[in-house]
Amino acid sequence: MSSKISILRQIPKSIWILGFVSLFMDISSEIIHSLLPLFMMTSLGMSALSIGLMEGSAEATALIVKIFSGALSDYFGKRKTLALIGYSLGALTKPLFGLAGGIGLILSARLLDRIGKGIRGAPRDALVADLSPPHLRGASFGLRQSLDTVGAFIGPLLAVGFMLLWKNDFRAVFWVAVIPGLMAVLLLLFGVKEPTPEKVHKRTNPIKKANLKRLGSSYWWVVGVGAVFTMARFSEAFLVLRAQQVGIPLALVPLIMVVMNIVYSLSAYPFGKLSDHVSHSRLLSYGIAVLCLADIALATGTHWGTLILGVALWGIHMGITQGLLAAMVAAVAPEDLRGTAFGFFNLTCGVAMLGASSIAGYLWEKLGSAFTFGGGLIFCVVALGVLMCKPSEYKSVTTS
Repeated sequence: MSSKISILRQIPKSIWILGFVSLFMDISSEIIHSLLPLFMMTSLGMSALSIGLMEGSAEATALIVKIFSGALSDYFGKRKTLALIGYSLGALTKPLFGLAGGIGLILSARLLDRIGKGIRGAPRDALVADLSPPHLRGASFGLRQSLDTVGAFIGPLLAVGFMLLWKNDFRAVFWVAVIPGLMAVLLLLFGVKEPTPEKVHKRTNPIKKANLKRLGSSYWWVVGVGAVFTMARFSEAFLVLRAQQVGIPLALVPLIMVVMNIVYSLSAYPFGKLSDHVSHSRLLSYGIAVLCLADIALATGTHWGTLILGVALWGIHMGITQGLLAAMVAAVAPEDLRGTAFGFFNLTCGVAMLGASSIAGYLWEKLGSAFTFGGGLIFCVVALGVLMCKPSEYKSVTTS
């Protein structure tokens, strides 16, 4: 126990603050996102396929934008400024959900919100890598992810409470999300100090051919693994829709995201810390195996207990893999190209997320929910195959 406390104390203050910035923004976002699929289906009459296409487009937009913000953060050597712009844009879009009377404004707000996420994502991840000591990199990413996910279960809890209090008034609940979004921006602005680089690099185009070659085969293997893995874990909106299908009351459906994110939050830091001491590829394979079990439970279960089991397993796989994948990118990327490396990684995953959510929505509409999660299971098997093709040089950046 004392060794865990000692490691937490060694993690720099700015990483803790970045974690709380993520916590407040996730409270803001999840108040909306835990209700949005139901709002779109019950109030706006959208189909599951339309929701899948919109969710995939929104998440893909966020991930694709990261390549440009990551490259800019490398070129200017300024991570915090871009992160602040992204968090500010995310906060400013929240009132649009409360004002929306149709799909047009909802789609615009969702895309703008995700653009903000895209702008802040790669610079923030590169900033965590810059701030963290190499021997604590996995723990640092795990801590930030864990605090981020605390917000991701507080948000749905607040959504449930306000839905019960205000008798399923979606728009009134959406307005509450404005407050924690603004708190996140203020905390980042005044609480995080960006480190001064040890060496001043000459400014060059981070995405020119010579720099992309410097990323190396180990990096591109990590990108490939991340892309296939993203195909296996489509938008969590389908967990919400599955909960409604099983018969959970409308106001209580957001509790599904609470369960997932509690498990995710509790597991992210321990597995992040573990990744500093074990083979990355082996740990990732365990995460994929857990996702396989989640898909089986969600595809076959018709009782709320089986649904909860599947959602909990989904949370465990997120805790194992999300911080780990970020640590894997940081481990293989040159220090002056970390923003670009995270950007390309997320670009590839963005395209995969769009495809995954679109396929999931199509399967749900045409064949049923069981086939949606069955499709995810197939991509899990493919991801395990890609993981086995690890380049020999990747061994030098992991411990066994």
